[in-house]
Amino acid sequence: MTVSQEQWGEIEGLRGSILKARIFSILQETAHDIQTRDVDDPEVLNVVPRLAHLIETREELASYREAFGALARAVGLWNYIDKDTADYRDAIVADAVTAEELGGITFHREQIGALNTLLSGRNLVLSAPTSFGKNLLIDALLATNRYRRVAIVLPTIALLDEFRRRIERRFQDKFTLIMYHSQEAPSDGNVIFLGTQERLLHRPDLGRLDLAVVDEFYKLDPSRHDDRSSTLNAAVYQLLRRSNQFFFLGPNIETVRYSADNRWKFEFLHTRFATVAVDTFDLRRVQNKSARLTQELQQKKNWPALVFISSPDRANKLASDLVKNNSFAAVEASAQWISENFGENWELSKAVAKGVAVHHGRIPRSLASHFVRLFNTGEIPVLICTSTLIEGVNTAAKSVLIFDKSINRRDYDFFTFSNIRGRAGRLGQHHIGAVYLFHAPPDQETIEVEPPLFGDLDEAPDELVVHISDEDTSEAISDRVAELARTMDLTQEELRLASSVGLEDAIALKQQTEAASRHRAHIHWNRFPRYDEILAVANIICSVRRPSEFGCKSAAQLAVYLSNLRSHAMLKGFFLWHSSSYQGDPSGYDGVFRFLRACEYGLPQLFAVVEMFAKRQNSNTSYSLYLAEMPRWFRAEVLKNLDEQGVPVQISERFLRRGDSIDSLRRRLLHEASNPRSALTSFERQWVVDALQV
Repeated sequence: MTVSQEQWGEIEGLRGSILKARIFSILQETAHDIQTRDVDDPEVLNVVPRLAHLIETREELASYREAFGALARAVGLWNYIDKDTADYRDAIVADAVTAEELGGITFHREQIGALNTLLSGRNLVLSAPTSFGKNLLIDALLATNRYRRVAIVLPTIALLDEFRRRIERRFQDKFTLIMYHSQEAPSDGNVIFLGTQERLLHRPDLGRLDLAVVDEFYKLDPSRHDDRSSTLNAAVYQLLRRSNQFFFLGPNIETVRYSADNRWKFEFLHTRFATVAVDTFDLRRVQNKSARLTQELQQKKNWPALVFISSPDRANKLASDLVKNNSFAAVEASAQWISENFGENWELSKAVAKGVAVHHGRIPRSLASHFVRLFNTGEIPVLICTSTLIEGVNTAAKSVLIFDKSINRRDYDFFTFSNIRGRAGRLGQHHIGAVYLFHAPPDQETIEVEPPLFGDLDEAPDELVVHISDEDTSEAISDRVAELARTMDLTQEELRLASSVGLEDAIALKQQTEAASRHRAHIHWNRFPRYDEILAVANIICSVRRPSEFGCKSAAQLAVYLSNLRSHAMLKGFFLWHSSSYQGDPSGYDGVFRFLRACEYGLPQLFAVVEMFAKRQNSNTSYSLYLAEMPRWFRAEVLKNLDEQGVPVQISERFLRRGDSIDSLRRRLLHEASNPRSALTSFERQWVVDALQV
């Protein structure tokens, strides 16, 4: 039996005995299908969330609750069993797979299967739909007390903060959480290392690990066009060689290619097991797509609504266009705070005031976290996002409107489309999600991933080969590394530094640095640099990389930004300076935030590589003081760390004291937030509480 999306729509319109008869028929036919179809057949699974929605909203279906519980048990969606109304046999099953230590979470059948594999000590690579509940498996493993030292690699800072909140809420008494370079892990006791690949790659205190977890593992494949893939492979390699077991998670991967003599053996579980249903609406033939988008966003039945767009510039423009003649909600307090703390020339504040926010790689992290929080609570009904939000960050989106069909001018593939589509609906909130397609979806294809780690290491990219340790080094690898070292005149340790920017770019930087030194450019400094010295290095970097990568139009603008970032005592002052001096297109105003991201990672590595080659020309050259402060925006590290946890620097910097740790400043901020006479506004007090209370 197959009930189409259109037929489910017709069923929604039925009432009384006619509705009851139709639901009874569906229950019977689905019970038969369970015996003949695959255990993860989407058409069978979809019946459960659709029936759950109907039974919750129609009083005349109350008598079917017990039969529905039996169906949920049979298909394996045990988390849909209502223990209060279910038959005792179904309730026993639900109780058996409920983890009270995780807040009463009930697992479904495929989650239990994956856990059994992991708890038997085997390595697992799991590919499952977005709504599967993959992250719950990590929590379940941590709750067993079998793993004392765990490393978790996540692709984005936003996802780090989401994990941090969950881990602190559930395990703060069990594990020491290590996220920042300034933290040192204890040699004994339970520890979780949580970080992006860049943060975990060079940690000296990892020691021996019980478990390594890699989320969004498809990013290991260089063919995914992710410029951080080499660093991810290097970081994961270092973790796997230290770990007793690993667990990789990702969505919608059907095949993982690996070499027969691959060092790391694993089981691969690919499942289509989804916990929500999705309705798809084809709007590709609509002539005026912008008008139709606005029309759909105005309908409250679609809220909270995610709009997928191809780039930050497109997202900014769409946000401005949507609120020219429309208002979706009144969010004045947030809009006013943005204007006061980032500058009144940032047009985003006008969109936020009318209920439209954006989420992309240029948005300050604390602000992006604030937007997601308001979106999940319904205060902001429309969130325009790029691909940054499909990389694991969970939202309460009921509908997803896929307005563009590309990412960075490249048409997205079926894999990316599936991930975007999977953001519609949320277990326990929206049993049925909605996806609106404004363009034809890509052709369905078999999606495979080929991580270099699981292949022949002799053929791995140079950027990975230079990180391979002695126990995995073959004669071919030794020869390759020796040739690279000879060609670039570097030691192996220096090669690893060079690999952080890409070895081809490192060679180009070497040539430009040597030329600059010959022409007496001001690159040989060993203290905090003057503007002309910053400019000299910026000129070298921008001859190899486009200034736009750093949110700038030229090397001179990059030097101006760097000089002003350090010279302003308060970050708010830097933003207000930028607002008053910015004369470009309004849609490009947020380039300054791209600059700040580059200061965190990208620019420090490029400066360090230039320094390495400049030292060859003049041994007194040292950028160490400058590079120590650039990643934290030339401020106390605790301010930067709290920004990642959701508290803007513009708030926390007002309460910073000499010698503050992140814990002491957090306690002070929470104390201020509880004090009505605090220097914080009522809006800021609520922001601090929302960000820091777990």
